[in-house]
Amino acid sequence: MAKLIVRTLFLTILTCFTAVMAKAQVGYDYSQYDVGFSAGMNQFYGDVLTSKTTRGVSFNFDYNQTAYVNYIFEAQFGKLAGGDMNLDLTGRQFNADYNYYAVRFQLQGGEVIDYSQSKAANFFKNLYIGAGVGMIFNTITSINRYSVQVPGYYTPGVNKSKEFFIPARLGYEFKLYNKYQRPDVKIDIGYQYNFVYGDNLDGFRTGNLHDAFAQISLGVKFSLGGVTSYRKQVPY
Repeated sequence: MAKLIVRTLFLTILTCFTAVMAKAQVGYDYSQYDVGFSAGMNQFYGDVLTSKTTRGVSFNFDYNQTAYVNYIFEAQFGKLAGGDMNLDLTGRQFNADYNYYAVRFQLQGGEVIDYSQSKAANFFKNLYIGAGVGMIFNTITSINRYSVQVPGYYTPGVNKSKEFFIPARLGYEFKLYNKYQRPDVKIDIGYQYNFVYGDNLDGFRTGNLHDAFAQISLGVKFSLGGVTSYRKQVPY
């Protein structure tokens, strides 16, 4: 009888302790791995005088070192375009398909600020900056190298290229929490400027400036698992 009482008491204490520990983790846990996708609009800057808006779509895998320090592996596919052969004096006009592969480091405000005592700080905890490195592969699908207005004026270049680039990004991540207050779904809004280390992305090779393109994107991410705890409560 005494053994039964001791055993029952032990199980009761163990159950209560487990419940307390589980409750203590509510709001502190996050997933170490995310997968997601996004869609956005591109604006090209290069050797053409007229810029055009095109589209791109991305797929990403994230490793979250902490709830606010992220490493993003991204693949993106889309189109670039610019110029107007009839309006631009140079006659330059192009359309291209591209795909790129990049790795980015991302730091969110929550890693470096105390957001537990301020609504404003709690809002800015999800604001992030980031940068990385990548490789972009480009194929020209249509191009005009001759000027309509200046007879004989010609701009040389290549129809295929691969270039290193640096993506610099600023954005905001809206976190959606599950019943355990874990951010399992994230809505990402970002602006990214891609510094290209070359002058072949638009198919024209002229001048001393490298090509670049900017992007505004909207995406969603879903947690995959690897749940662990952060040093401070994530939602407030």
